[in-house]
Amino acid sequence: MWLLPPLASEHTGRKCLVLDLDETLVHSSFKIIPNPDFIVPVEIDNQYHNVYVLKRPGVDEFMRKMGEIYEIVVFTASLSKYADPVLDMLDIHKVVTHRLFRESCFNHKGTYVKDLSQLGRDLTQTLILDNSPASYIFHTSNAVPVSTWFSDPHDTELTDLVAFLEDLTGVDDVTLILDSTIDPGLPT
Repeated sequence: MWLLPPLASEHTGRKCLVLDLDETLVHSSFKIIPNPDFIVPVEIDNQYHNVYVLKRPGVDEFMRKMGEIYEIVVFTASLSKYADPVLDMLDIHKVVTHRLFRESCFNHKGTYVKDLSQLGRDLTQTLILDNSPASYIFHTSNAVPVSTWFSDPHDTELTDLVAFLEDLTGVDDVTLILDSTIDPGLPT
């Protein structure tokens, strides 16, 4: 059984872009952050706790542009009770087609791994944008590594990736490009 339903007709011919959530698109904290972009109440053990969320610079425009050219899947190792409300507020352009959470990850030696082979998409047409190399350890040739983001207001990584990701929509097999241009063992 695949993690995703069959490709919707409006995404025919599009590649699948899998996006990590935490420290890739947003940074969240239970501690008060000055000027959060939004605050999400999360229930833990019958008590509500506020989660303070900062959006990575450029994320709104990045999501809008990627949503025009890719099937967008957010795949997070976080729990849905936290990640779902965050995505409700983050996805202002309504481009996220599918959401996958911790229960869809594979527990490999105590690490939550995102097994792209379980998505039901052609791996030559699937790429993952993630700050944690451990989460895509099974599919390093599908990965576009990004730096871990906490709060740098001058970060431009998402904006800088747009042209590269636009170019990838035109290649026959993303693994041939990603495998040869990015060494997953090195920080970017």
